[in-house]
Parts: sequence; structure tokens; C-alpha cells
Amino acid sequence: MTTDAIVDSPWLVWQIADSAFPTGGFAHSGGLEAAWQAGEVTGADGVRQFLRQALGQAGRGALPLLTAAHRTPARLGELDAIADAFLTNAVANRASRVQGRAFVSTCARIWPLPALTDLDACARGLRGHHAPLAGAAGRALDLPLDTTQRLFLFQAARAIVGAGVRLGIIGSYEGQRLQFECATVLDAVLDRCGDLDERDLAQTAPIPDILQSAHDRLYSRLFQS
Repeated sequence: MTTDAIVDSPWLVWQIADSAFPTGGFAHSGGLEAAWQAGEVTGADGVRQFLRQALGQAGRGALPLLTAAHRTPARLGELDAIADAFLTNAVANRASRVQGRAFVSTCARIWPLPALTDLDACARGLRGHHAPLAGAAGRALDLPLDTTQRLFLFQAARAIVGAGVRLGIIGSYEGQRLQFECATVLDAVLDRCGDLDERDLAQTAPIPDILQSAHDRLYSRLFQS
């Protein structure tokens, strides 16, 4: 397949959105595991509330960096440094770096695009945070900005729902219903935050952030974050 065929393929987004896409996102609960062990999340209603907060935070704490990197990939180093300064929670900071580098490395291995190879090389010299790298990768794959934003938010929602299922808080069918229900939340987040950039970063979910920061001190844990 030619390079042009890769970026023009309508199946590209579906492949990235597939849970089989090997970026390691399944290893992270986004703080849900710590919140559950602390007794702050119980049952489907608890996961639903946590998911809404997590998506709201993704809209104000990650999406602006993705948007800025997609619009101006040349600023990736600056935006990565901003992400590193913004993520003061050590657990969330580490998870962002692990997922960001894994995502770009995976894309570069799968699709032989010079822009992705260059991005992967650049990421090795950075902290490598997920949001700005996802934005730059979307641009390198010639994905429209709104598609890149939707993909990022969908993956954030799926990670929380999937973690809830693996932790046994909710069942598989319940998780899928919850994923469907959050479509309106995703639309609202995108509508509210889609045009924001790094100057608009904000912490909107301080309690989940505090709970996630305790993840490394859990007696036993299934997830990395």
C-alpha cells in the first residue's frame, strides 16, 4: 500500500480506535482503581459519575494540548513541556508519558510515513506526553482535527469503562450501555472544549486527581495508574 493510500484510507480511524491497537492503554484505569479502593466509586452509578468527571477533565486538561499540537506540530516540544508542568500528579504524569510514547511508536511501526518516523524520533527526546503527541500524530496521519479529537475522547471513555469491567465494578453489558450513554457527554465536552488551546488548561476534577495520586500506595493493584 502506498503512503497516499494509507492516509486516505477510511479504515484508518477504525483501526486506531480498535481495542486491539497495541498502545498499552488497557493497563491504565485513569485513577478509577484508586477511587474504587478508597470507596469513592461503587456500582454503575459511581463509574458513571467518575466517567463524567474524567471526560470533563480530559476536555480541559488534555484536549487543548492535542488541538494546539495538531494545528502547529512545530510547537510539539513547547506543548510537551507545558503538559509536563500541568500534570503535577506524578501518577497521571507517568501514565501520560507512557501512553504518549507508546502511541507514537506504534503508529510509526505500523505505517511507514516519514512524518511519523520523524515524530517518533522527536518524541524520544521529549517527555512524550499523550495529548500533544496524539495531536501531532493525527496531523501526520492527515486526520482532520475534529476526528483526532473524537478519537482521543472515545479512547479516554473506553479506558475508564474497560477498567470498571476488569475491576468487577460493572459487568460487560453494563459497561457497553454506559459507553453508549456517555455519547452525549462526549459531544458536550467536544462542543465546549474543541476550540480551546494550551492557554485554557484547567483542573476541573481535583478529587479524582487526588485519589489517583495515591495509586502507587495501594496494597494491591491491577493497573499502572
